[in-house]
Formats: sequence, structure tokens, C-alpha cells
Amino acid sequence: MSDATIGTPEQLRDPNYSPPILKAVPLGIQHVLAMFVSNVTPAIIVCGAAGFGFGSNSPDFPQMIYMIQMSMFFAGVATLFQSVGVGPVGARLPIVQGTSFAFIPIMIPLVAGKGVDAIAVLMGGIVVGGLFHAFLGLFIGRIRFALPPLVTGLVVTMIGLALVKVGIQYAAGGVPAIGTEEYGSGLNWFMAGTVIVVTLGLKFFARGMLSVSAVLIGLLVGYAVAFALGQVNLGNVGRAASFALPNPLHFGLEFSVAAIVGFCAMSFVSAVETVGDVSGITKGGAGREATDKEIQGATFADGIGTAISGLFGALPNTSFSQNVGLIAMTGVMSRMVVTIGAIFLILCGLIPKIGAIISSIPIEVLGGGVIVMFGMVVAAGISMLSDVNWNRRNMVIFAISLSLGLGLQLEPDALQYLPGTLKVLATSGILPAAVIAIVLNLLLPEELSDEATEEVSGGLAGHGRGSLGNDDHV
Repeated sequence: MSDATIGTPEQLRDPNYSPPILKAVPLGIQHVLAMFVSNVTPAIIVCGAAGFGFGSNSPDFPQMIYMIQMSMFFAGVATLFQSVGVGPVGARLPIVQGTSFAFIPIMIPLVAGKGVDAIAVLMGGIVVGGLFHAFLGLFIGRIRFALPPLVTGLVVTMIGLALVKVGIQYAAGGVPAIGTEEYGSGLNWFMAGTVIVVTLGLKFFARGMLSVSAVLIGLLVGYAVAFALGQVNLGNVGRAASFALPNPLHFGLEFSVAAIVGFCAMSFVSAVETVGDVSGITKGGAGREATDKEIQGATFADGIGTAISGLFGALPNTSFSQNVGLIAMTGVMSRMVVTIGAIFLILCGLIPKIGAIISSIPIEVLGGGVIVMFGMVVAAGISMLSDVNWNRRNMVIFAISLSLGLGLQLEPDALQYLPGTLKVLATSGILPAAVIAIVLNLLLPEELSDEATEEVSGGLAGHGRGSLGNDDHV
């Protein structure tokens, strides 16, 4: 889908090429539109879990607006680290950074119902986790073997499964409405359903940017419907400032073992995901493999961007895969284009009224978009699992990891006698699932015989390419 008026095929594959400014600006904003909703959603979910989000009537509600603002600002800053670079930091490729979904299942148990004071614990974990993430850049290439598709696909699937409940709660009216007549009302589901229908319609029947921005457009249509129904409150927009700078240590810093271990463990997974995104960009945009220097620089930028975000009250950053797909779609590899998008994000982050407008979206409307997004996270995990050789060995590893991880997530009281720190980590579901899968994958090198799984599979032998009794391993 590249455009000859932007540049020659050779120029479009060159990260250092600068397209004409009148072409580059809309291409840069296009990158922002593709990731905008996903970038601000984690802040909304974390604040809601802490108790000062949508429908909470908390006096701390403006703190959510601030976190949304910082999500935009530091996504732009981290993107500049990647596209422009600072010394060894940054891949100097068109990599778009944004707030990561992967850490949400770790963050929710740490802040659940504890109010704005609990955010300091998150920020401490984010800073340490970010520095650990940057440290991984020194040897990221040598640890990729520990995270094959069996492990990464399982982790991504678990992240999505941990979040789908949030989408349903939002669509039905939000946690504060549970137990009231309003929760699950037809009006709530009509607003959420509008977003889902519009999003699906654009995804399947539109092309180009309309398809890429389907969730954002769906939310805009849902917002318009909610406004027509009198469900939009713009009071916070009028009270929000027109300009504000980031505030260092806005939420403070507090260091807890649970937060540090949780963020460092997920940073390990996020680092490998970034390696995949960098490889995807160079293959899709330039038709080549990523260099070691690019992979190392990208990992440094991921970690440093995250650590700085935590100092100012923002959540962890990571490379955004949807923008990798957008580069493959447009054929434009220019890092100047992404730099323009980063500047646009930074400007949005300096205007609190934009955060206030986002916070005025009815939670039911947001729920419609979240249902689609988190469902796509699950689908992405399943897609990664399609690369696994489903022999019986891998089936057993997956089965045990998923059963324990998801089971502990669904029934956290099963570990009520564990110390607080261990309980938070174990009941996240994702960490135990990932650890079990990594350990078993490293310790169980041999294929299992057919008979070894027949007694526990209930006759469901599976039909993956590894289910035919071959001897291939991960």
C-alpha cells in the first residue's frame, strides 16, 4: 500500500529517509490513532481497580485524568527514545511505544480497593522493573531460547483471559454499579453493543486506516450515541487545565517485594516481545533481519522509558505490535514519521483537557471497546500458540501451566495462608503459569509416548502437527 508520491521503494525502506512534511504529518498521526485507545486504557483500568476511577465518585478522580495525561506524554517520550535515540538507547527505527497491557494483571492485585495511596507501590515497581528491563538489553539475544512460542503464547493468552472479565464489567456498568438495578441494563449493553458492532463492521468491511482505527472510531460512535442519550458528563472538562507539565514523583515511590518481583518477571516477557516487534518491523518494512545493535537499543529504550514513566506517575511502556502491522501496511519505514507521532502524543499529554475528555467517555462505551481489545489479546496468544509443535510433551506442559495459572487466578482464596507478597504474585495467574511453563520446557526434553497422555486426555488427543507421534521438540 505504499504511495509513489511519498518516495521511491528504496527510500521507503530506509529508516533515515524523511518524506515530504505534508505527507509525513498525517502518516505520523495515523500511528497515534492506531494505538491511542490501547495506550490510555491501562490507566483507566488500574485507577478503577484502586477505587478512584469511573463511577467511584471519589475525590481522587482527577488523579485518573493525570495518569491518562502521563500515559500519552511518556508514550511519546519513549517513542522518541526509539526513533531518535540517545547514545546506546533506542533502535533508531520507527517503533511506537505505548502503555503495556501485559502488566495489568500484576498491577490490579497490588492496588485493588486501596485508593490512590497504593499507586506509590506501583511506581516503585515500575522504576525497578524498567531498570531491570534495560539491564536485559545487555544479553537479550542469549535468553530468547527460554521463551519459545509455547511460553510466550501461553503468557499472552493468560493476559487476555485475565482481562476479559474487566470488559464485561465495564459494558454492564462498572464495578461501582454491581448490585444495583442499573448494572447490566439494556441501555448499558446498547451503548457497549454499538461500539462492538461499529468496530466489527469497520474491521471486516473497511480498508486502510478505517480498518486500523476501527476501535477508536467505534468508541467515537458509541460516545456520540451516549451523548445523544444524555449519558455523557462533561463537568471535568471545564474544570481541567489547558496546559500542565508532568509532576515528578506525583504519586510518590514505595518499594515492595511483590511489586518488584512482579514487574521484573513481566519485564522479561516484555523484552522478548519487543525483540519480536523489532524483527517484525525490519522484515515487514525493510525486508531484512534486525541487527544485534538495533535489538539491544530497543530493549534499552523499553526499560529506560518505563523507569522514567514511573518517576512521573505513568505506567510501563512497551513496543506496540499494531503499529508494526501499520508499517507493513503502508510500506513507510521512515523513523521521522514515527517521531512526528511521538511529538503529537507529547503535546496531547501536556493538555489535561484531553485527558478530561477521555475520562468523560461512559464506562459502558469503553467496555465495548475493551471487550474487542482484550479478546484480540487472547486471539494473539492463540495465534502465537499455532507455531507450537503440539506433541504430547508440549500439550502436558501447556495443560499444567494453564490449569494452575488460570485456576489460582479464578480462586485466589485457595492460597489464603500464603504470606501477602507470595499470594499477590501467585494469584496473578500469569507469573505461576509462565514460571511453570519455562521450567518444564527446559527440564522435559523428551517426547511422551502416546500411552502417557491417553489416560488423562479423555480421548481428546489433539490434532496439531505434533499430535501424530513424531519426535520433534520445541
